[in-house]
Amino acid sequence: MQTQTGKTASEGARLPTPSQLRPSVSQWKKVTLSCRGKKIDRLLYCGKLLWYYVCPKQPILLVICRDPSGKEKDDFFFATDITMPPVQVVEHYASRWAIEDTFKNVKQSLGAEDPQLYAQQGPQHAAAFSFWLYSMVWYWYLKRKPSTLSWISLPWYFAKTTPSFADALATLRRMLWSSRIFPSSEKPALTARIAHVLVEALAYSA
Repeated sequence: MQTQTGKTASEGARLPTPSQLRPSVSQWKKVTLSCRGKKIDRLLYCGKLLWYYVCPKQPILLVICRDPSGKEKDDFFFATDITMPPVQVVEHYASRWAIEDTFKNVKQSLGAEDPQLYAQQGPQHAAAFSFWLYSMVWYWYLKRKPSTLSWISLPWYFAKTTPSFADALATLRRMLWSSRIFPSSEKPALTARIAHVLVEALAYSA
């Protein structure tokens, strides 16, 4: 008879992955979530498990979120606070979108990643100024409350009802150009329609 030697196993049987676990789930709970300002109906499943590679000594909470209509794919969320209500877990992840969108706009639209500063507090100052500038653009745009659409209506996005940061930035550029550049420019050789198309293209790409 062969006996086992060595250290006693510290891990149990490997659990199925979330995608493998999904087909066996039958105890779904129907809830109403607040997702980015809208109320949506979803099916939730939650369970506690030990993810040894990430938290070897602490259980985590797994939440699977399903669209009852089947139009959207299932989402899998993890939380280290196992006492957190599953609804709150999903809503917190959904609210993260506004933060990620802000980071993207500050880096891509305002060039916050461009300054090459490494000494002392240079990086902190550059980041703080970028976020301040981002806030000021939105503040200026929202304070204006334009009576007409300030963005180009695109045929593939006809249902758009709210502006993006790119729209606010393009509106600010048009206003600055109109007050500082156009009055001192010579009479354009292009027709008004072509000039308008060029200005709109530059306002979104400058």
